[in-house]
Amino acid sequence: MGVFTKLGLAGAAAVAGFAVLCNLPTNPFMTVPQKATLEYLSSVKLRTFGNEPKEFLASELWESNGAVIMAVRRPG
Repeated sequence: MGVFTKLGLAGAAAVAGFAVLCNLPTNPFMTVPQKATLEYLSSVKLRTFGNEPKEFLASELWESNGAVIMAVRRPG
């Protein structure tokens, strides 16, 4: 085997090992997401869309009746 073949195999092994490491459940490069507490969710400021935007706290939604809030953050 030539030098370039050995370097190519070593590079491919390094990339494959890194791919396996990144996909483990205990990924060392990612932080563990924290669960949102009721205090945090109730203090979130919400805004309406439209001609006259209104800003209010999320806790105001469930003061008089129940409400379900779902926030999704999409990349891009």
